[in-house]
Amino acid sequence: MALRLSRSIVGEAEACAVSRVLLEDGYLGMGNEVRLFEEELAVYLGVSSGQIITVNTGTAALHLAVEAVAPHGGGEVLVPSLTFVASFQAIIAAGCTPVACDCLPETGTLDLVDAEKRLSAKTFAVMPVDYASNPWHLDEVYDFARRKGLRVVEDAAHAFGCTHHGRKIGSFGDMVCFSFDGIKNITSGEGGCVVSFDAQATCRVSDARLLSVEADAQKRFAGARSWDPDVTRQGWRYHMSNIMAALGRVQLARLESEFIPARRALAALYKKRLAGLDDLVFLQTDPNDYIVPYILPVRMLHGRKDSVKDILAGNGIPTGVHYKPNHLLTYFGGGAVSLPVTERLHGELLTLPLHPGLSAQDVEDVCAALHAAL
Repeated sequence: MALRLSRSIVGEAEACAVSRVLLEDGYLGMGNEVRLFEEELAVYLGVSSGQIITVNTGTAALHLAVEAVAPHGGGEVLVPSLTFVASFQAIIAAGCTPVACDCLPETGTLDLVDAEKRLSAKTFAVMPVDYASNPWHLDEVYDFARRKGLRVVEDAAHAFGCTHHGRKIGSFGDMVCFSFDGIKNITSGEGGCVVSFDAQATCRVSDARLLSVEADAQKRFAGARSWDPDVTRQGWRYHMSNIMAALGRVQLARLESEFIPARRALAALYKKRLAGLDDLVFLQTDPNDYIVPYILPVRMLHGRKDSVKDILAGNGIPTGVHYKPNHLLTYFGGGAVSLPVTERLHGELLTLPLHPGLSAQDVEDVCAALHAAL
């Protein structure tokens, strides 16, 4: 197989789990398999199963989490511009306004000093993004939110399996959102979840994923349906299916024994082989955090990103760019706001191949090509 930037790592166990749902269970929608996945996620994170709400995408998780805590009539959410467009789209889908903030040059994560300058009377939440699986200074984000009276909707799409100062991401916070799409640290094909630490918001998210039919999730988990329902809020068809949950359960069981050691070992090998290389800088992480890297972006300094990207492509090595800043996209202003650090990083960041399907030799080959290119 040609070298891939990222890829799904699934096999016979996942195929058997999906086959079991198809051929033995026979119910493909949201039912017992989803309930079991939520319970297993809760055990892994160390929270109660009632705090876990699985959905069909990470974007849906962000949308429902913002919507659940937004004031009537919407409001503004502070969010770093250096993130996947899903973060911004989810805020708008919830009837709110994303306020693009600059990021820190060493990490690509939210610059709280810049964010504070963008506070307004309409600001009700901040959405930190654990960019490249890095929960950088997350405690400071929560302290900032408490001081300013803001809700926190954490975009932890990259950070499943990571810890911050000894605590698993998703084991603490306000509204924490994960993605389980095909190339994340675990996958359910597509999918995601909200971990909620607010009982009222939990109910809202749980109902909203099933078109806001009240308490419908609990009925489905018991093998029943709501034949005499009530609906009092807008809802969406965002629930997870049994097929997705079956795949996710196998992936979760493989995370600690296979996926985490592989990702961390490959990232460590990259850092060892590329240490001291001129014009290549790794993003900074906190030594007290345990990072399970979903992607591996590096900074290419002095305008060398494009030429290095082209040289690697010529050697059959794919690279990526995570991400084009949202404030430069037409729908979000097309550059009307200036965010100098984010714009500079956009000209530097180059993502190297990283996934558990890579071999150590693959990484050695990428590093040798980088050394030659530079």
